[in-house]
Amino acid sequence: MATIGMMDSAYFVGRNEILSWINDRLQLNLSRVEEAASGAVQCQMMDMTHPGIVPMQKVNFDAKTEYDMIQNYKVLQEIFNKLKIDKHIEVNKLVKGRPLDNLEFLQWLKRYCDSVNGGIMNENYNPVDRRSKGNKERNPKGSLRTSKSLQANKCYNPGLGTKEGKANTIGVGADSSKEIQALSTEITDLKLSVNLLEKERDLYFAKLRDVEILCQTPELEHLPIAVAIKKILYAADEKESALAEAQEIISQLMNVDQTDVGSESN
Repeated sequence: MATIGMMDSAYFVGRNEILSWINDRLQLNLSRVEEAASGAVQCQMMDMTHPGIVPMQKVNFDAKTEYDMIQNYKVLQEIFNKLKIDKHIEVNKLVKGRPLDNLEFLQWLKRYCDSVNGGIMNENYNPVDRRSKGNKERNPKGSLRTSKSLQANKCYNPGLGTKEGKANTIGVGADSSKEIQALSTEITDLKLSVNLLEKERDLYFAKLRDVEILCQTPELEHLPIAVAIKKILYAADEKESALAEAQEIISQLMNVDQTDVGSESN
């Protein structure tokens, strides 16, 4: 598969679409992309795309510590190596659970999976059954199972048989209702903030894409200024700024121009 650049349309896919894609195919109910930070979801997506290639017994679906998460990403890297997929997994960033890092990796993963067999889902694939083969069967948000002990605790309440117990229940219910309402308001505010951030991100991505298209036009693409701009756009390592290298290209151009002017004057 060809390398996917940062200006590729894959990185314009929103988190809601990514979450729907994961939840529909794996029968989960994730509500945030960072819930996939453990690497187990990515392993299972590869298992669905290439049935049987992932040793699911090594995948820890209950990974919560960075150590356990890293083991999952090691499994994923082994799969990439087998398939000769040239994709660097920035494990140290992903296990931190930062939304943007995980979103970008899942955007890449979706693009890859969609490129295999036209993204057609394997109808014979049973995601719940395959998860049961994992190192630890977690009870994710998408799991249809409900803990029996939790049901028993909900059904049994010694205080319900007394007036005091009923009064306590009413008091707790009122407090819970207020708390739920407050949390709902907070969630609504957060969703609005996220939507605004996504729109702002899309706006700047669109502007960068326009710049890229302009620099790729046949009349301009070989000009030093266009080369310098693309050097910044295509910089792979965020830790090392490409600005200095781009400035060097422009500096060389200016030196050449000054040399030409000096030659003409002589």
